[in-house]
Amino acid sequence: MQRYVRLVDRMNRWIGRVVMYGIFVMMGILLWSSISKTFFLPSLWTLEMAQFAMVAYYILGGPYAIQMGSNVRMDLLYGEWSDRRKAQIDAITVLFLITYLVFLLWGGWDSFAYSLRYGGERSPTAWRPYLWPIKAIMLLGIFLMLLQAISELFKDILRLMGHDMGPKDTDEAETHEGTA
Repeated sequence: MQRYVRLVDRMNRWIGRVVMYGIFVMMGILLWSSISKTFFLPSLWTLEMAQFAMVAYYILGGPYAIQMGSNVRMDLLYGEWSDRRKAQIDAITVLFLITYLVFLLWGGWDSFAYSLRYGGERSPTAWRPYLWPIKAIMLLGIFLMLLQAISELFKDILRLMGHDMGPKDTDEAETHEGTA
């Protein structure tokens, strides 16, 4: 379990750190959209490409957000609980997330296969891009989120077994940088 946690956390941390620079891609696309609408003919591709970039940014950054505990949590009771109690509750609730992600992955695979099966499903907009690339990115992101959710379950199980998994919701690299 510990090897799985290290591998998945390292991979999703790296992907998340790379993908976070996607905000600059979106900014560039939207800046070009504004410039082209003001000074030239409006570009047909900019709005939809910005949406695709936002989907990639959001879905590929999701596993890193799960790892960092950046998700919204109702902290009415949770903040006062002991680490052991938090691990118990998190181990139960992450099972719901895993179930949801399995069904999401299953439906996403069907949608992706549909796009490929019928000659490449296209968007109904004037630009008409193929939709399979963004669906593939969504599948990858959902799969990575599933791996990360399993990692979080393993971390909670290991905490309950008495293993020191470090503080919850912190970046391991930042922790090591602060001690160096």
